[in-house]
Amino acid sequence: MDLTISSIPDREAPVLVIGGSGIDIVGHLTGELLQASSSPAHIRTSFGGVARNVAENLARLGHAVNLISVVGEDEEGGRLLDRVCEAGVDVRGVVRSRSHPTGAYLGIVNTRGKLEYALDDMHVISALTPEKIREREGYFHEAAILFLDANIPVKTIRTIMSLARKNQLVVCADPTSASLAYRLQPYLDRLFLITPNSKEAALFCHPSYDVIADRYRAQEAAKHLVSHGVEMVIITLAELGLCYATTETSGYIPALHTNIIDPTGAGDALSAAVIFALLNEIPLDEAVRLGVSAASLTLGYPGAVVPKLSLEMLFDQLVI
Repeated sequence: MDLTISSIPDREAPVLVIGGSGIDIVGHLTGELLQASSSPAHIRTSFGGVARNVAENLARLGHAVNLISVVGEDEEGGRLLDRVCEAGVDVRGVVRSRSHPTGAYLGIVNTRGKLEYALDDMHVISALTPEKIREREGYFHEAAILFLDANIPVKTIRTIMSLARKNQLVVCADPTSASLAYRLQPYLDRLFLITPNSKEAALFCHPSYDVIADRYRAQEAAKHLVSHGVEMVIITLAELGLCYATTETSGYIPALHTNIIDPTGAGDALSAAVIFALLNEIPLDEAVRLGVSAASLTLGYPGAVVPKLSLEMLFDQLVI
């Protein structure tokens, strides 16, 4: 990987964000999860999707963002675009599909704020074809940096990475889930930043790391990924915090004490805050700490993005 943040000619240029958008439906259990029966819970609906969340977080922090995603030609898709547009994201690159409804995510969170089960329907992302990406090549020309998630179809990721190389873009990526992480495996040596959780990181390191159970194993896994070409690796460990590594340094940051309301979107907030900080020449260690701060704030909010997120709020939360 020969592209770095310092090599970006215009750090104030828009961040190009490509990937999933959808509706989040999250049930917070108020008691035991019952099998083959309804369980008492508080249920909330909001807008989500990894790419959409990252884009909104970046915009709320004050950076220009262009979003390429797909939503259905339905009421939910229209409201989603209105919301992210109001936050300051340019949505002209978003595809509207007549073949599939807007994507959806269904999560069940236990009384401790931990995700128990999740389902997602992102079939709509199939409309993000290589041809649709090529039609939007202009966004690659003007971007400062590219972020993508692994919801994107395999052939489309190949086209995105080709255009990123052609336009000499620094690339950041989120594996999204253990079932999708493999889509990024061929491009590890072309990534500047990747932000897997412990399960996703173990898959990248397989068979050496079948399980990442603690910070020491996570630190080894982060260094392993760096040795395979990633410039910067951040492995999130839920309540244990995170480990990170680059070609020059590595470290561990514990989680902030937080009353967890909803884990949805916390990792996306971390990615956005780190990218924002690095683009604004904030030193690496502090950038990662701001990412932890953003994740902590999101964990304490009943939705995927804190609506009044700001850099001042990140620093106020940062007490470690």
